[in-house]
Amino acid sequence: MKPIVIIGAGPAGIRAAQTLAAHGIYPVLLDEAARGGGQIYRRQPANFTRSSDKLYGFEAAKANAIHQTLEELRQQLDYRPDTLVWNAEAGQLDTLHEGRAARLDYASVIVATGATDRILPVPGWTLPGVYSLGAAQIALKFQGCAIGERVVFAGSGPLLYLVAYQYAKAGANVVAVLDSSPLSAQARALPGLLAQPATLAKGLYYRAWLTTHGIPVHQGASLTLIEGERRVQSLNWRRKTTERTLDCDAVAFAHGLRSETQLADLLGCEFAWSPLNRAWLPQRDSAGRSSSAGVYLAGDGAGIMGADAAEMAGERAALALLEDLGYRVDPQRCAQLEQSLERIGHFRQGLERAFVFPEDWASRATDDLMICRCEEVSVADIRQVVGEGHWEINRVKAHCRVGMGRCQGRMCGAAAAEIIARESGRAVRDIGRLRAQAPVKPVPFGLEVEP
Repeated sequence: MKPIVIIGAGPAGIRAAQTLAAHGIYPVLLDEAARGGGQIYRRQPANFTRSSDKLYGFEAAKANAIHQTLEELRQQLDYRPDTLVWNAEAGQLDTLHEGRAARLDYASVIVATGATDRILPVPGWTLPGVYSLGAAQIALKFQGCAIGERVVFAGSGPLLYLVAYQYAKAGANVVAVLDSSPLSAQARALPGLLAQPATLAKGLYYRAWLTTHGIPVHQGASLTLIEGERRVQSLNWRRKTTERTLDCDAVAFAHGLRSETQLADLLGCEFAWSPLNRAWLPQRDSAGRSSSAGVYLAGDGAGIMGADAAEMAGERAALALLEDLGYRVDPQRCAQLEQSLERIGHFRQGLERAFVFPEDWASRATDDLMICRCEEVSVADIRQVVGEGHWEINRVKAHCRVGMGRCQGRMCGAAAAEIIARESGRAVRDIGRLRAQAPVKPVPFGLEVEP
């Protein structure tokens, strides 16, 4: 009998597994990480001794609950950590575990692949010592180290303040926080953010704590240049017309998060443009059903909503799957979950107004700025292709190889889309979306395929 498979052991995937197990179903839970919890509740290696309170702060209780749930479910599911799902087709998943490839048949699948940083490059971003915000957080949580001795955090979004706070709280030397969103935008967004007062209070606390502890927080500050020879030595930033310099040996930056949608694409899900996320996202109904039969979507991989919403969406998607299999589920619980998700959606709209996307980034990008590190594609290369009359993003990809490298556009796709839209005089939604290609993440040559 073909199993039900869940891809991703973050908050959404674990709650989905818990819901299925409670109804007597024995699912397969696949996760790329060594230990479950996802990025937000990433667990440190077993021999590390940092306490949960220090590791997760205000979220320690939620992190512990997620981790404990997975431990309690071990006998009720087939949990496969360190397993990359690198391709998906109708009814089958291609996986990689400890250098061995395998193919897994499934009856239904819940895709809970999470999110990654949205990167808008700046000159010097390929220097050693430059990290995304998420990568900096992984170094601290999973490896127990800082990315440098004098660190600057830059970009926009709630993660900016959270990671800066976590580093400073752990004893790292945080030189400054550069938030590209103006304070006026955050003030105007305050009424919408009051939809989730507890979450808002935590964000305000992080911001106030940094300032109280002498860490400069600059609003409306754009990172313009990262300099160094063998690694980062300094950076330039601008506020309005004033340019300034900071000495540092590490930089972590990102402009919010982007959903990991490649597997949903390979599974045949239809996509629609999301103005809120400024991205193409797989379509789903309020219960998590996708347009592709037997495929359910949950968590940030289907739209950035945060960890609390991911837990709810994972449970709701599992209940939808159960409904479709003929199981009796509690309609009141289903309605309650959907109402809670709707409320968080209103808060999410407030966040987007607070942390505005820098729509002028593409106009300021210089020709020599590297967009695609894998294939060494510059802004000039993309502008040349657009100047030749190609503006659909996959055609641009075919002509200059942007997005064809190891990351398959996961790092460069959003930035390339902004450049193409700007140069062609079109809206970002009108240039199309990069089609997913397998493998969605790098796999080694000469894979051994299990029978």
